[in-house]
Amino acid sequence: MSRDVVSDDAWAVIGPLFPRVKSTGRPPVDRCMVVEATAWRFRTGAPWRDMPERFGNWNTIYENFNRWSEQGVWARVLEMVQSYAQQAGDVDWVASIDSTIVRVHQHGATLPRVTGGITELQEIRSGAA
Repeated sequence: MSRDVVSDDAWAVIGPLFPRVKSTGRPPVDRCMVVEATAWRFRTGAPWRDMPERFGNWNTIYENFNRWSEQGVWARVLEMVQSYAQQAGDVDWVASIDSTIVRVHQHGATLPRVTGGITELQEIRSGAA
């Protein structure tokens, strides 16, 4: 099986979470193909415009991705997949974060530090003494 093909079993789980095809208007886009194209795009980190032709028009894929993001579809897909993985015992919810991992953004590192206000710990202590 190819890496960018959603299996029938996986689609049976997540497929119903996507909006139904409208009976009027433009011909519908294959929802499974949009999911595969989106997975390809985020796995490779490529721009939307560099999407392979086998997925169809990149703008159509992006528009569906964006619309589903706004509707909360991807959040529901994530919840469903996490739920199944939790039930199967495939998820370890332990996270370890320390200052060597989380760093300030480059633009925040050089900001001036405000000192001398009443919120400063040393002034609260000196005022109480």
